[in-house]
Amino acid sequence: MIGRLNHVAIAVPDLAAASAQYANTLGAKVNPPQDEPDHGVTVVFIELPNTKIELLYPLGDDSPINGFLAKNPAGGIHHMCYEVDDIIAARDKLKADGARVLGTGEPKIGAHGKPVLFLHPKDFNGCLIELEQV
Repeated sequence: MIGRLNHVAIAVPDLAAASAQYANTLGAKVNPPQDEPDHGVTVVFIELPNTKIELLYPLGDDSPINGFLAKNPAGGIHHMCYEVDDIIAARDKLKADGARVLGTGEPKIGAHGKPVLFLHPKDFNGCLIELEQV
C-alpha cells in the first residue's frame, strides 16, 4: 500500500539555526519557511536526492509540536511520511485492520498541497506515521 518515503520530519527548537545547519554545514538545498496554520506548524523542507527532511517548528501556543519539544527540548524525529496512491482506500484498509487514524479521520491538506492523514504511533512501533496522497 505505501509507496516511497516522502519525508522524515524533525521537530526543532530553533528553526533558523536548524535551517542554517542544513544549508551551511551539510550543504543541502533548504527551502524558505512556510506556515501551515491548519497543522499548527511552520515547516522548512530540505531537498535531498532521494527524499526530503521537514523541519517542524511550533506555530502558536496550540501547536502539537509544543508538547513534543517540552518532552524533547533539543528536538528530534517527529514522524515519517509515506506516499499512497489513494488516501481514502488506504485509510479504510488501515481502519479495517485496527489501525487508529488521528483527528476526524478525514484527510487534511498538507504542506505539499495534497491530502494527508496521521496514524497513531502506538499502532506503528512508537512512530507517528503520515500518509500523503500522490
